[in-house]
Amino acid sequence: MLGLSYPTKKALKAAIGQPLRYVETSMVGNEYKPDGTLAGVGPSPYKRVFYASVVMKNGLIASVK
Repeated sequence: MLGLSYPTKKALKAAIGQPLRYVETSMVGNEYKPDGTLAGVGPSPYKRVFYASVVMKNGLIASVK
């Protein structure tokens, strides 16, 4: 699960159309994909306030659930 570098889920949704700010947390390989659906937690991997499913297209945020 990626660490999403946004203070709130609302701030993440406001960033639709921009590149994703994130922190890799996997020890076995990169989780980030420029196209597809990513699971993440914010505002950091250590302080889990919100969870989100982020759809990426061409390296930009397409939608947030």
